[in-house]
Parts: sequence; C-alpha cells; structure tokens
Amino acid sequence: MKKSANIFWTLFFPVQIIAVHFLSDYPYFLEHYYSKGLYPILSVIERFLFGWIPFSVGDLLYALAMILMIRWVFIRFKTKFRKPRKWIVSTIGTLSLIYFLFHLLWGMNYYRLPMHKSLKIDADYTTEELIDFSRHLVEKSNALQEKLTGNDSLKVEFEGTKKDWRNRAVKGYASIGKEFPELRYRQESVKASIFSIPLSYMGFNGYLNPFSNESQVNNCIPKFKLPSVTSHEMAHQVGFAKENEANFMACLTTMNHPDVYYRYAGFTFALQYCLGELYREDKCAAESLALQLNRGVKKNYQEVADFHKNYRNPLEPFFKLFYGGYLRANNQPEGMRSYDYVVALLVNYNQKEER
Repeated sequence: MKKSANIFWTLFFPVQIIAVHFLSDYPYFLEHYYSKGLYPILSVIERFLFGWIPFSVGDLLYALAMILMIRWVFIRFKTKFRKPRKWIVSTIGTLSLIYFLFHLLWGMNYYRLPMHKSLKIDADYTTEELIDFSRHLVEKSNALQEKLTGNDSLKVEFEGTKKDWRNRAVKGYASIGKEFPELRYRQESVKASIFSIPLSYMGFNGYLNPFSNESQVNNCIPKFKLPSVTSHEMAHQVGFAKENEANFMACLTTMNHPDVYYRYAGFTFALQYCLGELYREDKCAAESLALQLNRGVKKNYQEVADFHKNYRNPLEPFFKLFYGGYLRANNQPEGMRSYDYVVALLVNYNQKEER
C-alpha cells in the first residue's frame, strides 16, 4: 500500500476496534441490518465470483499470505529491523485492512442474535428431557442403520465419491428453507481443502474462508463424516459464525435431508453430542443408552475415532488451544467446549416441533 493509505488504515485500526465493540452490544440491530441484510448480499456475490472455480481460491490466498509472512520476517532480520517507523506503520495498516475485510465480509455474524432467541426457544433443559431426546436419537439411529444395511452389526458404507457427498448437502438447506426462507442456500461454493492433510494433523474437519466465502472441507475424513462437516461449514456460509450454532444447523439440515444416508449421518451426529453431554450429567444413563446402540452404529463411530487416532500428534493440542483462543476472542467464551448449547438447541427445538 502507498504511504498515505498505510497511515489511514493505521489510524483507522483503533476506530474499528471500538466500533466492533460498540456494535456487539446491539445484537438485534446486527441481526436485522447485517446478518439478514448486508451479509446475505455480500456472501452470494463472493460465492458467485469464486464458487465456479474448481479449486479453493481461499486456500491459495492463505498459502500466499504464509509466503509473504515468511518473506516479511526474512527482510526484517536481513535489514536488522532498521527504519521501524516505516515497517511498523505498514504492518499495522495491513492488519487494519484485514480486520476491516474480515468483519465486513463475515465476522460481524459472531455478534448477531443468539439462535435460541431467533428461534424463540429455551436455552436450558432438564436431565430428564435430555435422556428422553437421547433415547429418541438412539432409536432413530438404530432404525436407519438397519434400514441401510439390513443387519444391525454392519456399519453403513457411504458409496460414491467424496465430491458427490459434499454436493448433496445443499438439499438439506433447501428442505429446511421451506420452513425458514432466510436459511436458503444460494450459489454453492463447497470445496475440498488443499490443506486436507495438515488439517487432519491439526485435528480439524474443515473451515470457512471469510474472505472468499468458500467452505473448505477436509478431504481426508471418512465419508460418514462428510454430511455433517459439509453442512456445518455451509451453516457458516449462511451466516452462523458460532461453532455451536453451526453444529446445530448441521444437525437440523442433515436430520431433515431427503437422502436417508444424510439422515443417518445427522441423527448419529446429534446423538454424539447428546450422549457426550449426558455422560457429564448422568453417567449411568449415558452408558445405558450407549449399550442400546447397534454394533453397526458403533462401528461407524469407531471408523471416525480410528481416523483421528492415525493423525494424532504432539502439536494437535496447541492448534486447538490457539483456535479456542480465537473463538473466545470472537464472542464465544466457551471456546471449543460449547456442547451444552448445541444440546439445548436440539432438545428445545425438538420439543417445539412436537407441540
């Protein structure tokens, strides 16, 4: 950037930080004017521009950014950090521009109205309600597994290409969009990440690039996980920035998907959250329900566990700690451990549907 532009963005940085902090106290305003107003327009434009390209533009941007960072460090050491005023202003100006684009193109969704308020459901639940809902999920998971295999001891095999399974996710949003028009997904942009192997070692299944609005899916994960992971990343594209709300959307769209395989992946995904939370609240009840699961369902869970075990490494906790800090900095105080809110949304939304 030119010197004048650097000075402008440097001076504008603290103004942005104050503005974001101020707007974060007005979730109703952001819900109406940003998340349901400006953001849907910007996101569709981005997906229109980049969605048709067969490879991930966002991944290439990140790769270029990493190269430029290495180059920046090399130059600083080579020049022995001379002329600090110039490169400090330039660096702060660049960070300010990135901060601006991040919040304009996607980041303000972190401060929108909490989902339980927009759905007009409770944010709390009782242990008894959780047990009843978990039992329902066990019964549905077992029934779907037997329907797909004809044998309660066989795991469900997801035939076809991984690209095909990613592409089917949009039908789940079309289905739920009949009830909630604002959740309709337009201009598909879901791609396999070129960083799939590094993502596997870092312990991540995918991510949304906020600068290109492309959903990046880890192409190494088992096909059984693709429906929930793809639907999760698409939830970010629709405008649900928080991880727990994106997980709820992944459950909602897969459990209501016209494809029976997607419904199986969805019900078992929701069950994983509910049993995990129930184990913390009532260990005996959780273990009792787990014993009722078909062996075939357990084999699908084991397939995922084996995958993550194969990529486990000493640095994985560091990456998750770093990402947890990022989440806490963006209005998610629980970091990556926000399962109880996902469960609250699932339990209370189910009760709302049954009324």
